[in-house]
Amino acid sequence: MGSVKFSPDTDIPSLKGKIILITGGNSGLGLETARQLLRHEPSRIFLACRSKAKFDQAVNELQQGSNTDAVSFLALDLASLSSIKSAAKEFQSSSTRLDILVNNAGIMMTPEGLTEEGYEIQIGTNHMGHTFLTHLLLPTLEETTKTNPDVRIVFVSSMGESMSPKNPYQFDQFKTTMSSFSTQSRYAISKLANVHYAAALAERYPKIKVISIHPGVVHTNLTAPIISSSLIIGTITRLVMSLIAVDSAKGALNQLWAMTDPKAETGVFYHPVGVTGKGSKLSQDKDAREKLWEWTQQEIRQHLG
Repeated sequence: MGSVKFSPDTDIPSLKGKIILITGGNSGLGLETARQLLRHEPSRIFLACRSKAKFDQAVNELQQGSNTDAVSFLALDLASLSSIKSAAKEFQSSSTRLDILVNNAGIMMTPEGLTEEGYEIQIGTNHMGHTFLTHLLLPTLEETTKTNPDVRIVFVSSMGESMSPKNPYQFDQFKTTMSSFSTQSRYAISKLANVHYAAALAERYPKIKVISIHPGVVHTNLTAPIISSSLIIGTITRLVMSLIAVDSAKGALNQLWAMTDPKAETGVFYHPVGVTGKGSKLSQDKDAREKLWEWTQQEIRQHLG
């Protein structure tokens, strides 16, 4: 299947009455996604990010050609499950519906570290943070299906999932810094988990379209940790990015398509734009997917108190 022709201006339908939540909506792909969606008159877009200052900066950028009256701030730190609980509670006190959830935020190839609850920082942020948020918002998403048959969740994964080790889910390691794994492997595992969890969620919630996507190689601030890690690696990364990377406007196309196009199918992992069948063999491993689902659900239950 070849790439789908998709123009946000003409192909995104009216979003009147729709409520949308975008994690990491203050910069990069999240900001560009919000910019494009605002042109189609959603009722409200919640930009979930760590600080009001970052949100205010995003609104200033969006004001150049967009009506930002429909944009709201939601404080969210995906490396803190207590912050996620507060964000979900705040959202649900502001809105009784959620039509589209975009799990867009992420970190990439960072130094060793742990989240507030002790998960490896990349897996804890990219996977656990988003799955915990999604779990807390599922009642609102399900309620919205009663009036909107096209409720969606989009997980922004990466082709980096293909760099995962053969035995990616060593769960006893996930609550350590995983120092025996390279930062690239830790990132890849977190992105593989996005694909697997989206597919598992799609199976269990058939009334909601759950989709995972690779946006392409995009110029964003995610590469900053790689560039700053060493002079040689930084130089190579800059060269590669200059040759193959696209800007945020093009990079956001696949998630915009997945959020709005009727041909986007639940449970599928799409490369840009709307291309299937390019995920790794491991991304299609149902046994690994189910093991991840069970472990994740167990972790979620432990933190719901």
